[in-house]
Amino acid sequence: MTLWGWLSQAVHKEKACLAAALRLGVLLLVLGRTPGDGDSGTYCRARAKLPYALLRGLAVGVGRRLERQLPAAWLWHGRHVHLVDGFTVQLPDTPENQQRYPQLACQKPGLGFPLMRLVLVVSLVTACVQDLAYGPYEGKETGETALFRTLLAEMVAGDVVVCDRYYGSYFMVALALRHNLDVVVRLHQRRACDFRRGQRLGPGDHVVVWRRPERPEWMTAGEYATIPETLAIREVFVKVEQPGFRTAALVVVTTLTDAAVYAREDIGDLYRERWQVELDIRSLKVGLQMDYLRCKTPFMVDKEVWANVLGYNLLRKVAAQAAALHGRHPRALSFTATKQAVEASWSALSTATAEVQLALGRHLLEELSKQRVGERPDRCEPRAVKRRPKAQKWLTKPRAEAKAELLNGRGNRAGGGGPQEGTRRRC
Repeated sequence: MTLWGWLSQAVHKEKACLAAALRLGVLLLVLGRTPGDGDSGTYCRARAKLPYALLRGLAVGVGRRLERQLPAAWLWHGRHVHLVDGFTVQLPDTPENQQRYPQLACQKPGLGFPLMRLVLVVSLVTACVQDLAYGPYEGKETGETALFRTLLAEMVAGDVVVCDRYYGSYFMVALALRHNLDVVVRLHQRRACDFRRGQRLGPGDHVVVWRRPERPEWMTAGEYATIPETLAIREVFVKVEQPGFRTAALVVVTTLTDAAVYAREDIGDLYRERWQVELDIRSLKVGLQMDYLRCKTPFMVDKEVWANVLGYNLLRKVAAQAAALHGRHPRALSFTATKQAVEASWSALSTATAEVQLALGRHLLEELSKQRVGERPDRCEPRAVKRRPKAQKWLTKPRAEAKAELLNGRGNRAGGGGPQEGTRRRC
């Protein structure tokens, strides 16, 4: 029941604990059980008892089991492909959160919010989160590559990883190869490329040798000794001919060196699919409102992250089921429509008989198969918004200090009519 309530918070637009407690009360009443007093405090204490390992295990398990059940026609050259990227979320400004996930060092005390950095691995086909790592935004070994290194051991050998050029270092590629993972990544801006050198595979396509650089600070001498001194890397030139795109040309590097199996065009097209992870992050941060977490202690924040990921993966699983039953691709179905459909049927699916659940499920999946995302691969739009936010003054000092100044000002004007009332309203 507690997990049901937390998932309702993840999926529904209203995230308040009171709303979840009221949903639970209605559910219990419909099931013929005592609904309780609807106290959000009781529900929050029950949430705190849910084990972290349970939430993480369920979230990761849903994504990985779905990935291993994909039809062969959905795979890329018969292989599973995963997209990797990072993002940040804000946390409530409490002393506990500030200690674990400090605000930016450039912000004054009391004016910032605790900031968490996350790195996720998502499926190219289903968009399900396969794994996730997170930590503070700033500090030693808190960058995206450091977090991603902690996920490599859990990935399945033989899969392909697609990342942006931030992950294109020698050591990241070498560590991926150690775990039998292939990499497709954009060439880092500090690394030169000369197609006149190396083993030529075709126009704008060759294999070169990368040599091991000096040992980085984060790597021990023993681990450095296990890194190969050279790597055979394939570099592919990709020309972007679509007007309006910011990049006119780029070089993609990969460990898929067999040109007879992986054509140059296929490598370029696969890297273009990397943009899907940006849309998946948007679905998490905007669709599920995960851009600002709500728990006030790190103990509960850790669980809130995985509860949201579990809700997200379950929604993606519903979309994949609809796609498989009706001859669609999971990426072709709308995430927003999936979320709305699950919200609409949430209570009915939880209380109906098995026969009604089956009929409702079939109807839900059929309707979802019609909610397709528009085919807009080369859409060009300005990176700007039309709607202006409401103008508000910025808080330039801690809230308690600003409030004290307002209260002092009101006391000095005691007896005044209009100014005193205006100050009271601002307080």
